[in-house]
Amino acid sequence: MTTDLPIPDSMESRLAAIRTRMAAACARAGRASAEVALLPVSKTFGVEAVRQAMALGLRRFGENKTQEIRQKAAQFEADGPQWVMIGHLQTNKARDAARLAAEVQSLDRLDLARELDLRLQKEGRALDVLVQVKTSPEPSKFGLDPAALPAFLRELAAFHSLRPRGLMTLAVQSDDPQAVRECFCCLRMWRGRLREDGFLGLERLSMGMSGDFELAIEEGSTEVRIGSAIFGARSYPARLPGGA
Repeated sequence: MTTDLPIPDSMESRLAAIRTRMAAACARAGRASAEVALLPVSKTFGVEAVRQAMALGLRRFGENKTQEIRQKAAQFEADGPQWVMIGHLQTNKARDAARLAAEVQSLDRLDLARELDLRLQKEGRALDVLVQVKTSPEPSKFGLDPAALPAFLRELAAFHSLRPRGLMTLAVQSDDPQAVRECFCCLRMWRGRLREDGFLGLERLSMGMSGDFELAIEEGSTEVRIGSAIFGARSYPARLPGGA
């Protein structure tokens, strides 16, 4: 787990500190820094915070709710941010996701896949998706049972507007680094099994948030989802399911 370090007082310095820690974690794991992407999580932060992050070179932003994506997207031109849906997505919100999201990282059931595919066809779009996998025993965490992954991915092949690119997970909320690490190991292991079974397009592992991203990088994460460590403290208790 991360140590309790002073939080820099500007977004620019916070972002630089995160990138430094990401690079150090990559070095410990013998990986190149370019192997791990950063997804800033802008959920609950306002449009001005997003604009400030864009001025620092960030373009993709993770959000938990389609309503918040809709409200923020209305404040930008068509070439504005790319919104990534990382929170639990209700089937009745698939229309907004199909219209506004650049990617969905929380696909975890067939009825949602079916509705997303239908809505995307009407929009004339296709969408990259990550399958969310439940690696934590906590009831509050969403995701597909790992053992159900092969059958789910075979079914997913029927939905031509969805492009599976990898897996996503939320680690257990614990002070025990080994318990957290095991969640990340589980996801990496299952990706390996899936590749052996012929699912070759699953390159990405979205895992790791503000409190555990260094462990995730050491265990093979290709994208970490960082919110408060970039944007600052939220005004409500963070760590909602799907958050960062």
